[in-house]
Amino acid sequence: MPRSLLVLLLLVAAVAGSWLARSAMVRWRDLRAAQTYELAAEARPALVRAGAAALCLMCVSALGVAVLLGERGGVRQAVAAVEEGRSAGSADGAAASAPVSAAPVSASASPSPSPVAFAAVGRAAGGELMQGAVPGPDGRARTVRVWLPAEYGRNATDRFPVIVLHSGTPGRTADADLPDVFDGVASAVQQGKARPFVVVAPEAPGGTGHPCDLVAAAPQAVADDAALRSAVGAAFRTLPAGPAGWSALGVDGGAPCAAAAGLARPDLYGAAAAVSGRYDAKALTGAAAEAPGAVGARLLLAAAKRDTDGVASGRAVQAALRDAKSRAEVRTSEVVQDYTPERERLRLVRVAVQYLAEQLAK
Repeated sequence: MPRSLLVLLLLVAAVAGSWLARSAMVRWRDLRAAQTYELAAEARPALVRAGAAALCLMCVSALGVAVLLGERGGVRQAVAAVEEGRSAGSADGAAASAPVSAAPVSASASPSPSPVAFAAVGRAAGGELMQGAVPGPDGRARTVRVWLPAEYGRNATDRFPVIVLHSGTPGRTADADLPDVFDGVASAVQQGKARPFVVVAPEAPGGTGHPCDLVAAAPQAVADDAALRSAVGAAFRTLPAGPAGWSALGVDGGAPCAAAAGLARPDLYGAAAAVSGRYDAKALTGAAAEAPGAVGARLLLAAAKRDTDGVASGRAVQAALRDAKSRAEVRTSEVVQDYTPERERLRLVRVAVQYLAEQLAK
C-alpha cells in the first residue's frame, strides 16, 4: 500500500479517535452527575464511544508501525542503490584505466558447449533413470537415457564402466522397446557375475526404417559419437571413454547395431554383445576389415536354444569372420532356455553383461 495512503488513514483514525474519546468523557461526566443527584441516566452511549475510541487507537498504532516500516524499507533501498552505483562506477573506472595493449578476445573464437543437463525421469531395476538431449552427428538434439545402478549412489568416488545400449527402432531409445533390459543388467550384478555398469541408451537415428542396417553398412554412423561420450563423461562418474571402460550391447532389433559397432570400432568399445539378433554376415565382415588399429574386436553373439534362426545367423557371422581371417574374436552362446521368451531374454542379457565385464577386466 502506498505510504501517502497509510498516512491519510492514520490521520483519519487519529481525529476520529480523539473525537470519540472526548465525547465518551463528556457522556461519562454527565452520567456521574446524574448518579450524584439520583437522576435516571443511560450508560450505553458512553461505553459505545469509549469502545470506538479504543478501536481507533489500535488502528492508529497499526498504521503508525506500517508507516515506520515503509520508511525503513525505503532507506534500505536507497542505500542499496547508492552502493550499487558506487560499484558500477568503480567497475567503469577500472575498465577505463585498463591498458590499451590488453589482448582482445578473438571474434572467431567459439564458446565452449554448455554441459548437457540430465533430469530424473523414473526408477528401474533398483536404479535411477535419467534423460537429456544431446546433439547428434547431424546437429539435431536427440534423446539419451542413462540408467544409474543402485550402487552409483552408495559411494561418491567410484567410477563405473559403461554399456552403450543400441536401439533398432528409429527415433527411440532401446529401453522404450525393452523396459526389462535393466533388470538383466542388475541381475548379473546381484548374482556376482559382473560389476555395476552405467547404461547409456541413445536414440536411434532416423531417416531409415532399419538403423542397424545403416550402421552395418556405414560404421561411422555408430551412435556412440564424441558429443555423447563428452556429455556422459561430464555429467556422470564413468570411466574414460575408450576400450578400457566402454562396451556395447544390443538386444533383438538392436543386436546388429551392437555387433557392427563392436566389430567396426574396437578403439571405442572394449567388447560388444549382441542378443537374439539377425545379422548380415557379409556387411559385418566388411565392417571388421575396416576397423582401425591392430587390436581385434571382441564380440559375443547370444541366442536362446530354441531360437534356431538366431543361432544359425550368429554361426554364419562367426564363420564369415573366420574365413576372412579377421582379427575379431567372436564367441557364441546357444544354451539358454527357459519357460517364456521374456525369461530367456533376461537370462541372455545377464550372460551378455557377464561377458562384457570379463572382457573389460582383461
